[in-house]
Parts: sequence; C-alpha cells; structure tokens
Amino acid sequence: MKRVLYAVALPVVLVAVWWFASAGSTSFFWPPLRTILEAFPQTWTKDPILHDVLPSLARLALGYLIALVCGVALGTGIGSSPTLRALTEPALEFFRALPPPVLIPVIALFAGFTGWTPKLVTIALGCLWPILLNTVEGVRSADGLLRDTARSYRLGRLATLQHVILRAASPRIATGARQALSIGVILMVISELFGANRGLGAAIVQFQRGFAIPQMWTGIILLGLIGVALSGLFRLVEHRTLAWYRGQRQAEREV
Repeated sequence: MKRVLYAVALPVVLVAVWWFASAGSTSFFWPPLRTILEAFPQTWTKDPILHDVLPSLARLALGYLIALVCGVALGTGIGSSPTLRALTEPALEFFRALPPPVLIPVIALFAGFTGWTPKLVTIALGCLWPILLNTVEGVRSADGLLRDTARSYRLGRLATLQHVILRAASPRIATGARQALSIGVILMVISELFGANRGLGAAIVQFQRGFAIPQMWTGIILLGLIGVALSGLFRLVEHRTLAWYRGQRQAEREV
C-alpha cells in the first residue's frame, strides 16, 4: 500500500499544480486543464482510437519485437566470440553515437515516407542498439565457471546457450529492452510526423496546425498515459521472468 502511495503521490501533486496554475489562464496556447480534460472524451472517440492510436501501437509493438529478436540474436553471437566482438566494436560504437531521429531522412530516401515500412524500420533501428549492446555485455560477462560446468556435464550448445548464457545475460538484456521501449515510443511519434496522415503523432501535429490547442494537449496527455501503461506492463513481465534473479540477489545479501 505504501508503495502505491509513493507511486501516485507525485503525479497527483503535479496534476493539482497544473490545475490551479492554469485555472485562470487566458492564453490561447496554454488553456486551463479543465478545458483540456473536457475536450478529451470528445477528441478520442472510437474512430481516432481505431485509426490513429491502435495502428501506432501496432507499429510500435512490431518494430520493438523485430529489434528484440534481432538484438538478442546478434548480441549473443557477438558477445560469444571475442574475434567477432573486436571486429564489430568500432561499427557498433559509431552507430550507437547516432541519434535515432537523424536516421529518419535516410530511411525515407530508401523506403519512402508513406506506409508502414519506413515507420517500422525507424522504430526497429532505434530500439535495436540498446538491446544489442546490453546483450553483448551480458553474454560477455557470463560467469566462466558456469560455462566450464556446462562443458563438464556435456551440455549441448543449444542447452548451454538457453540455460547458461542467456539466463546469465537476461538482467542486462532486460535493461536494454527497457531503454529500447522508451526510445520506441519516441520514434513512434517522430516517424509519424513525416508524410503520415493517420497515427497518434500525425493527429497531434494536425491539431497543432489547425490551432486546436486543447485537442493537441489531449494527444500529448494520451501519449504520456500510453508510456506509463507500457512501462507498467514491462515491469510486470520483468517481475515474472526475472524472479529467479531477485531471489539470487536476496540470498547473496543474506550470506
């Protein structure tokens, strides 16, 4: 109960500050929070949810899954081979230094602006690097004693990979996946700012260009709520899949 109170305390305070600070606002670009909340149910009806919000979330999910699969697969291969890691490290550091939004014009040159392809490529490329790099570090730092034990018990390569290497690297993989999720939400919106007429990001831009400021603010709030929901869902999955890791850390502290 105390943890729940801690989690909601700051949001409640911020909303209250926003409510009272904007209550008497006459600015066209900063309407009262009450006006924004009144516009929310009128703006996000069935049609925009079906044609703007859900397609955006579908593109985010698909691009994120592509990045997760490719990042873990490539990271496992690179992390398991010192030679391959030495060959690819300069290129990985180069691409890691590039901000993902910078790649959008380059992707548009090859994939165009319209359709799902450029948006999926943008999200997948942006989410790939934190997953890939954390997987490489997690695999590289896997306990050598565990590898030797698996070898002495004559475990096959697939069994060693599944039960030893990936299990040891899973906390680092989860860290990269969490970072990639926040990047994916940002790129979901940015990818819809260019050449798109539907989607959550496109809807926010259209409200701004049409001077529908309360509606624009509702889109921003909805985007924040989606981010909170995705973070909570990720925490739930992480809590279940890494329960063994928390138990191990607790046992180490008690020794």
